[in-house]
Amino acid sequence: MYIGSKEVKTGAVPLIIAEAGTAHGGNLGRAYELISRAKDAGADCVKFQAVYADEIIHRSTGMVELPGGSIDLYKSFKALERDEEFFRSIKAYTEEKELLFLCTPFGIKSARILKNLNVKAVKIASPELNHFPLLREVASYHVPVILSTGVSKVCDIEKALGIMGKDTVLLHCVTSYPAPEEDYNLKLIESLNRIFGIVTGVSDHSLDPVLVPVLSAVQGAAVIEKHFTISRSNNGLDDSIALEPDDFKKLTTEVKAVYSRGTEETLSYLEKLYGETKVIEVLGDGVKRLSPSEENNYTTTNRSIHAVKPIKAGDLLSAENIALLRTEKNLKPGMHPEMFGIIIGRRAVRDIADGDGIVPDDLLGEKES
Repeated sequence: MYIGSKEVKTGAVPLIIAEAGTAHGGNLGRAYELISRAKDAGADCVKFQAVYADEIIHRSTGMVELPGGSIDLYKSFKALERDEEFFRSIKAYTEEKELLFLCTPFGIKSARILKNLNVKAVKIASPELNHFPLLREVASYHVPVILSTGVSKVCDIEKALGIMGKDTVLLHCVTSYPAPEEDYNLKLIESLNRIFGIVTGVSDHSLDPVLVPVLSAVQGAAVIEKHFTISRSNNGLDDSIALEPDDFKKLTTEVKAVYSRGTEETLSYLEKLYGETKVIEVLGDGVKRLSPSEENNYTTTNRSIHAVKPIKAGDLLSAENIALLRTEKNLKPGMHPEMFGIIIGRRAVRDIADGDGIVPDDLLGEKES
């Protein structure tokens, strides 16, 4: 398959994505610098995030522990919100630099902004793997989709692909910041390719610029994504776990060297650098399971059904008072997103606090006709 002008296929030199995310801090000049530095570092693509706080978390989520410290995440997301013209400008500059522009939406509003920009592909983050309304919206655009699969099980991936179809790249991912290299189980790249019959790659949240990316290339990754920043000392949400330009250049150089060295020489090279035991641990066994560092995040970092207004006993549930949000481990998780359409029109049997997850015991009776 092609993403932009690049053919993306198993065993070929991968598409290398510099995940700039929100490292621009909302500053257009800094976004341009990120794009220029990513180009110089050998990236093929720069990815951003179209953040609108109310599409992601509840305003009462509170303080969230991130690698850079504890922050009020809702307020931070609000401060990062930018209009369509901001993304149009960085897309134009990215393409001027002959790089692929990629962006992650987190809800219908941000997805439609990307549609208006005529993007060539869309990236879906791991916590939105079960955001089915978003997946259906993006699937209707008929562009390639890159779908991360952190903190998920095979059944979760299967449901998402049932919506997205075959024009999708799956990125194996460990949803932990930073992610331990030994949790990566990189043989999954080949396993997921075999199970689902589609192109696979990796989204790497580990700190080392070489080990996981190069082993991913050895395993046939068609896409490699890694967080990118100008400086780890900056105060962006992901800056402390991102690669600076010199390290990202090391990543791109070492990944491309795999195809001249060959598999055996590359493995021998990595074993000398990191030790044979470490390499074996990072490769894993290829069986899809939640990694040790993300096990406790299942159902708490992905989407569930939450009240977005106080709901009184007897009130009807509607799209105005419930939404699909991340809990970020602070709010009580609700029912799975696939229940959203089913519970619309049902009455609450008890009061539900604003922000609470909607659970079966909150509901009573049949839908209103």
